[in-house]
Amino acid sequence: MLAERGWPFDAARRREDQGFFGPGSPTWKVWTNPTALLGFQRAVTLEHFDPFLTAAVADAKGIYLDPRGRLDGTLSYFLIVAVGDSRSAIETSELLMRVHTKATGIEPISGKRYSANSPESQLWIHVTGWHSVLKSYERFGPGPLAPEEEDRYWADCVVAAELQTCRVEDVPRSREQVREYFAEVRSRLCVSEPAVEAMHYLLRTRGGRGRWPLWAMSRLMAPATVSTLPDWMRRLGDFDQPALVDRAVAPLTRAVVRAASNPRVELAVIKHLLPMTHAVLDQHFNGQDPVHTQTVTPAQARDRAALAAMPSGH
Repeated sequence: MLAERGWPFDAARRREDQGFFGPGSPTWKVWTNPTALLGFQRAVTLEHFDPFLTAAVADAKGIYLDPRGRLDGTLSYFLIVAVGDSRSAIETSELLMRVHTKATGIEPISGKRYSANSPESQLWIHVTGWHSVLKSYERFGPGPLAPEEEDRYWADCVVAAELQTCRVEDVPRSREQVREYFAEVRSRLCVSEPAVEAMHYLLRTRGGRGRWPLWAMSRLMAPATVSTLPDWMRRLGDFDQPALVDRAVAPLTRAVVRAASNPRVELAVIKHLLPMTHAVLDQHFNGQDPVHTQTVTPAQARDRAALAAMPSGH
């Protein structure tokens, strides 16, 4: 979606600053780990338990027409917000919001109107993304964050939500609040034929012209991803697997993650699979130092962008 609309990220442009979180932050640590790929597959799969998101995806058909482009664009957006400079994050979020303004329609189960930019839908996408990436990091990567790091991670999650249409006061600020959020929304979740089709497609993407790398990677990751999902989701989504697979996949996945944790290996794996995501990570790992070494807030970044957009002489 972002690629089709003129993806604004310029990997050759020198970063203006250290973004919103900066070096040493748990956000940088978690989102640049190879486990983020597993977390992303987990997030986009479970998101389809929300009937309003499912309706938007089914009407757009983007994941079926251009699965690599849609998935790459979404993951790269999350990464730009997490580890990119503030200018790139603001530009990309504004483009995404403009694209989403046209994503409206009727959700067929309830008969209610959906909007991709609604605060509720954006909150669901945001929380599932940040939660899933952390969960995969804990399960298959270095393990749980230290308590103070986890507190910082969820504080960063609130900051990142400022770039979407979420109501910041609704964003969970701790693991316990995330649990409360999922418990609150569970009664509104359901499955449908389009939802099940999308979940299975995202776990095991179909092959075709130019899709074989994604076909292979999705299948390699799917057993590990499914093992992190709640039993009730696995049953309702009809993608459950034996407990033996859950137990067997964990050490294998950890070994693969350790091997891919070298940035050169990680970049090589995703270079052709997810080119936009690769560009963001490549700049993060190998780009020159930013012009300014400080971090900024989203509000400061917007003010700076507005000032830069003003005609000279004003």
